[in-house]
Amino acid sequence: MLAALAPVTERATLGTGALLPFLRRPIQAAQSLASVDLLSGGRLAVAVGAGFPGRFGQPFYSLSEVPWQRRFTRLDETVALWREMWRGATSFHGEILKFDNIPPATLPFRADGPPIWLGGATPAALARTGRLYDGWLPYPPDPADYQSGLLDVRKAAAQAGRSPDDITPALFVSVRVDSSIQSGRRALDDSANANYGMPLEELEKIQAIVTGTPQHVIGRSCRSAV
Repeated sequence: MLAALAPVTERATLGTGALLPFLRRPIQAAQSLASVDLLSGGRLAVAVGAGFPGRFGQPFYSLSEVPWQRRFTRLDETVALWREMWRGATSFHGEILKFDNIPPATLPFRADGPPIWLGGATPAALARTGRLYDGWLPYPPDPADYQSGLLDVRKAAAQAGRSPDDITPALFVSVRVDSSIQSGRRALDDSANANYGMPLEELEKIQAIVTGTPQHVIGRSCRSAV
């Protein structure tokens, strides 16, 4: 999808929300992401996650023949591998991922590759975002949780010797513009069951969701931003 959108857009940032790297071979994923970055002229932002318990967690790890244990270390090492490959590395040795004789990789549009954001809001995820990632893409429904989380991310960045401004703050929000709040919620309920395996009333407890007329959506979004 991103490869199809890249040549027919000019200004929009293209991104993943969020890519689950354990579902893909790490070296091939690095090549694909570099290709999209090239096609878009450097407009790609890659948000990644390790999955969470439930429909997108352990069952997919089992199907991918990847252990659930140490999934966060695997994620961080995959991102480190991508960055090394985009700089021209031909080998990589982490605790989990080990590769020698990596063929010349597709180089991205930008010298260091696209920025990589982390999706997650646990204390460990906030600390890792500040230390290792270029952006933060959480999905909390409560603006206060976002505010406190961003403060923790920036504190972790400062402790790691990074500038807090090096981390892009972002927010994942599911939006449905519809003729009314009721019809929008019905559509989002269908989407929640199909994509997350849970009804909307459960999903909105953990994920930011806005629906209704354009005016209502804009009003809710502005109040959340404040």
